[in-house]
Amino acid sequence: MFDPDIAPSGTLLGLLQRGRGDGTLHALAAPRAEALAALHHCVLHDPRHDWQIENRSLYYARLYLELDGGLDEIEQHLFHPDDVVDTPEERTGLALAVLGHLASYGRADALGLLRRYAATGCNWTWALDELALRDDDAALRALARPVLARFPHTPDGEAELATAVRDAFEPRPWRLWADDPDHPESAARVRAAREQGCFDRWQRQLRPAGPRPGWSVGEVLAWAQEGLEQHPAQPRHVAAARCLTAVASPDDRPEIVEAARSGPDAARCTALRYLAEQQEPEVLELLDAASASPSVVVAEAAIAAFQRMRSMAALERARVWAHRTDALGRAAAGLLACRGGHRDADLVLAALRRTVRTEGADAGELWSLIDGTGRLSIACAAPVLRHVYRETSSSHLRGRAARALAATDPSFASGFAVECLWDCEETTRELAARHAAIGDARVVEQLRRLAADPAEEAEVQTAVRSRIGPDMPAV
Repeated sequence: MFDPDIAPSGTLLGLLQRGRGDGTLHALAAPRAEALAALHHCVLHDPRHDWQIENRSLYYARLYLELDGGLDEIEQHLFHPDDVVDTPEERTGLALAVLGHLASYGRADALGLLRRYAATGCNWTWALDELALRDDDAALRALARPVLARFPHTPDGEAELATAVRDAFEPRPWRLWADDPDHPESAARVRAAREQGCFDRWQRQLRPAGPRPGWSVGEVLAWAQEGLEQHPAQPRHVAAARCLTAVASPDDRPEIVEAARSGPDAARCTALRYLAEQQEPEVLELLDAASASPSVVVAEAAIAAFQRMRSMAALERARVWAHRTDALGRAAAGLLACRGGHRDADLVLAALRRTVRTEGADAGELWSLIDGTGRLSIACAAPVLRHVYRETSSSHLRGRAARALAATDPSFASGFAVECLWDCEETTRELAARHAAIGDARVVEQLRRLAADPAEEAEVQTAVRSRIGPDMPAV
């Protein structure tokens, strides 16, 4: 099922929330007031499932330019009293990123809003990163005073400043402030903070908290269990499994197998992952039993360990388990999608249809299944892939569906590939640039726009230039 905040896929708002190319095309054809209202809603209420990996900012910024949209709503959102109490960066991050792109396109009002917010807003670090890429040295130096005023001249304040300098995504403003001859006191303070950050990293390297050379298998398993029992819990079983690879000997195998069968949760997860990576013969039975464990941690670790296996025995077992409807059956189908052969196409297609029917177009298992339909060129999967393309609210999953359609659907070049030229994800635009049918006048025009847009990704422009030339039809 969809997130309740995502509008139906057939509406203008739903298209824009998903970042689909048709969203831009429909917005440009709709009444301007309606299009701007939907655009503002998207920017002020981030619709992404995972805001850290899904792209929308350039997509929305380009639409602002096309509609000649004002920034009053964004200004009200950034400087609303909620900014003081609703501090997570997800509330304002998308709006600030859109302003950053607009500033790159020459919108002075966007640049001014970023400067104001960097000086007074709660999510000032994001605004400062946007300015670091786009503003001039003089304007950045002028921000030193309001930014540094956030950190009191106390031990705690200096420690917070050191952390801010150390964790800055874009170091340019801090370097300018550290080398500013007109404000020696501020410059000295920033230099001291930079030195403290380097010292903190050195101190952490001197005092590692992990396994030491000479640890035994039992000590590694105990270290993993200790992390799980902390509050908040620190899952260590992946790192602990790597440690076992270094310290375990053949004589330790019975201890590891016993831990995988009946050990404490973290020790069991560690042992299962280690045995799976070592391709031990009995690990498949252990994984089967662990996947039904009442402990969510153990069950999820067993599934993850199975999905990483590469052996022929794992593939053969996946062909048996793929008919199951539990988590292990879904993992087995995903394994076949990623590593199976053409003989597994029917099992992958059945799992794809079953997952869409029972879990909807946003199910996590769809990622590997859709990749598999493209890898195995399962042509009869095209109708299901089109459904996922239209309905999913994940722009990354839609891009994978588009890639699978390019391999399975003969109509892709003249169909979805055309709208993909306006998609929010650069990888999807790159795919479209390589496949979209040139006979469509909209394709020619958009390819030329992408080739000339300085904000476009280099990979997209490379794909575009492989399609256009002096003999391309005139727009």
